[in-house]
Amino acid sequence: MSDRPPITLVDLSAMGVELLSGVGPRKLEGLRTLGIESLLDLLTYYPRRYVDRTREARIQDLAEGEEALVLGRIGSVSSRRIRGGRVIVVAEVRDGSGSLRCTFFNQPWREKQLTGRSSAGVGPGDAGLEVAMFGRIEVFRGQRQMTNPIVDVIGDPKGGRTGRIVPIYPQSEKARLSTWELGEWSAQVLRRSRERGIDDPVPEDVLDRHDLVGRQDAYAGIHAPSSMAEEVVARRRLVFDELFRLQLALVRRKREIEAASLGIRHVVDDGDDRAAAPGLVARYLGGLPYDLTGAQARAIAEIRHDLAGPVPMHRLLQGDVGSGKTVVAMAALLTAVQGGHQGALMAPTEVLAEQHAVGVRDQLQDVTLTDGGDTLLGERPLGIALLTNRTPAAERRRTLAGLADGTVDIVIGTHALIQDAVEFRSLGVVVIDEQHRFGVEQRAALRDANADGTVPDVLVMTATPIPRTAAMTVYGDLDTTVLDELPPGRVPITTSWARTDEAEADAWQLVRDQVAAGGRAYVVCPLIEDSPKLEASSAEETYERLATGELQGLRLGLLHGRMKAPEKAEVMEGFRTGALDVLVATTVIEVGVDVPEATVMVVLDADRFGIAQLHQLRGRVGRSDAPSWCVLVAHGVLTPDGEERLEAMVRSTDGFELAEVDLELRGEGAVLGERQRGRSDLKLASLRHDRQWVEIARDEALALVGDGSGLDDHPRLVEELDVLLAPEEEDFLLKS
Repeated sequence: MSDRPPITLVDLSAMGVELLSGVGPRKLEGLRTLGIESLLDLLTYYPRRYVDRTREARIQDLAEGEEALVLGRIGSVSSRRIRGGRVIVVAEVRDGSGSLRCTFFNQPWREKQLTGRSSAGVGPGDAGLEVAMFGRIEVFRGQRQMTNPIVDVIGDPKGGRTGRIVPIYPQSEKARLSTWELGEWSAQVLRRSRERGIDDPVPEDVLDRHDLVGRQDAYAGIHAPSSMAEEVVARRRLVFDELFRLQLALVRRKREIEAASLGIRHVVDDGDDRAAAPGLVARYLGGLPYDLTGAQARAIAEIRHDLAGPVPMHRLLQGDVGSGKTVVAMAALLTAVQGGHQGALMAPTEVLAEQHAVGVRDQLQDVTLTDGGDTLLGERPLGIALLTNRTPAAERRRTLAGLADGTVDIVIGTHALIQDAVEFRSLGVVVIDEQHRFGVEQRAALRDANADGTVPDVLVMTATPIPRTAAMTVYGDLDTTVLDELPPGRVPITTSWARTDEAEADAWQLVRDQVAAGGRAYVVCPLIEDSPKLEASSAEETYERLATGELQGLRLGLLHGRMKAPEKAEVMEGFRTGALDVLVATTVIEVGVDVPEATVMVVLDADRFGIAQLHQLRGRVGRSDAPSWCVLVAHGVLTPDGEERLEAMVRSTDGFELAEVDLELRGEGAVLGERQRGRSDLKLASLRHDRQWVEIARDEALALVGDGSGLDDHPRLVEELDVLLAPEEEDFLLKS
């Protein structure tokens, strides 16, 4: 071994790939096309699959209908034009046992890829390239064939890998690099680093606890495994590294924020003589017409524990539709008021804010506060205000004055709550509903609301269930509470999939029957991505069709995102009070609209919607003890994913189960959205397949960081975090 210290990932990130032999200007351009600039980028550009030559499928052994990965050489390539100017490319692949005909429809560039010739020429070519073809085997007139298979070019015509395991790297037509070249360059990095070794700053006891190999062995085992078992062991270590770095960054920043923030120690003991209104929370909970679920009681206990401490709360409250999040939120807000502070509830839309305000005033109408003798008899009603951009000027002035002098105890509003003119006397607790609808600056502004430097406690609510592993990654800076029980008396919603015209006709009959019985119905129009104008037009057409056709004679209302706010409010009020029987709407009704009399939800072209949206839409009905129905209308030929989404909706009403299905179908990139980007991407780890490692990484990060000083003994690990997760990306992870 060398006397020089091991080479670190930070060192590798500072070395450009142009240092490698065989990387000239053209190859360098190709590598950059793939996002590979440094030796670390190359080392973390992992194979997407492997051909195990010890278990290689021979062409002559392949059966019809089987999906297979075939390794062979191009025998010949030809192309021809068909009607409409389209091109068919046909390639013959041989492996010594037989031949496979691969046909590519309307992919003229395949000829150039497989022969090195221009696709302008027509006729046979002969390249001899070694390729891997993945697809479904078909047999036609005794000839095995594949249609539009996935193609990976292994190497040059002179010869392929002699090793037993062939790594297949992700490739790009634009980059024009073979998987052979990528493998050779990775091997070069590993050979050059072997003398010094690759630094491994993860504590040995952590590696021992989870039976993880060292980093040098892991990188060698992922790029050039001698067996598939070695690849599995290598992948396990590198997956842990990715997740561990991510969790360390989240936990470290969480502790830094806690250390730098001056929290409010709230009064949580109802008998405490410091309370401005002893027993306020207990009086509220005791006045409910039903008992709390076990999950609600646990959630309130966890929140009260946070509120009593010196560190500002930053907690995510996850609860399925109808699980009773509002009661938990009210208990948190009243805890603030009980100690002489104020509470704020921020909703993403004016409709939802107004609805929250109606509900809060109804629930708290009889609550009074002890006011220290300032009023007659020493009591006053609880001050509740609504603040949105629709609030009339005079009422707005009164509300702003009440927030400043403390006579407004709880304010409900939209982003209007964080405008410059809003000043709180002492904001104690903030509840943010459907937090994914708010931007970074909006939430940060509420944390900076108090002039004395204290930071209010924040409770973030979502009715969109998030898989546990995704929550740990997306919201790793928040403590998480889950409401996993529904209040007693809720009747399950009957969900069906209307696949035919007859089944859709039955849905409209169900709507008419329910309206006749005193119920109301929603009809949700097709989702048209990125086109609010087309979506509004679709809603208007659907409204006209139903009003003069299937639902003629019923009182219909129309709601879409391009209507003016007063129009929306008028329609919603009509539906809420029963002046309208049916609400034809776009997804503006997805979140939070609460009309207990609504018993039917019909979603048109339901296969266009994601599972989370469908579940949210279904949650607009079933909000009383009356039976309710959700009908998903989708005719014709659907994609396999579309069918699976609808089948899952019919099969289950459990939002958390559906969230797991969503994760399986869409992948974590889609579920996490923009959270993943830049160097903080999970290149190897999968929240679907590596659930246990997400939890292990989280636990180990919490243990290592401790109260915030735990990383002081691990400077090399800190350096790695600081370089591989740039500060702006940590901020993005935490705030986005």
